[in-house]
Amino acid sequence: MEKEHILNVLKEVKEALHDKDSIKLRNLSNETIHAASVEQEKFSIALAVIVYSLSKIIERTNYQKYPAWKAFLKKSLVNLEKASRFLEKDNINKFKESIMEIEKLINSLTGNFKTHVQQVFEKAKINKASRIYEHGVSMERTAELLGITIFELAEYAGKTGISDIDLSMTLPVEKRIKYVADIFK
Repeated sequence: MEKEHILNVLKEVKEALHDKDSIKLRNLSNETIHAASVEQEKFSIALAVIVYSLSKIIERTNYQKYPAWKAFLKKSLVNLEKASRFLEKDNINKFKESIMEIEKLINSLTGNFKTHVQQVFEKAKINKASRIYEHGVSMERTAELLGITIFELAEYAGKTGISDIDLSMTLPVEKRIKYVADIFK
């Protein structure tokens, strides 16, 4: 996990949450999953899932009518702030706890809002798993990293056409150079 990259992502996620910018959140999630695919590190992947889930929750404005919405958003922001502080101090265990605390918030929700948020998080795991698989990580390893079944991943990948990608296609030279440069920043 690249500390500066994660700190920057956390900062931008907090800003996007304040602005209720679901598109920015989704882009940050994709950026994080791209980096996490290389390292296959569970907490970077968990962060990508959480950020994507938050983008979907914010996108669905009808969720904001639930009484628990404001508290959920506030507690999510508090945990993101804690995660940033702990990572800045190189306290990786507390950083990880703060990230996972956001997932635990779901269990404190009640009623339909809890059900909806749980569904969003489960679908987000499958979506992000498909992105990791798309980066060349095996289905088995991807399913293991995200805590889903190979069958869930295979079904989703089959629907999206990820499995139909022509592996002989390459990126243009400029994109390959940028990709390598980003890795070694």
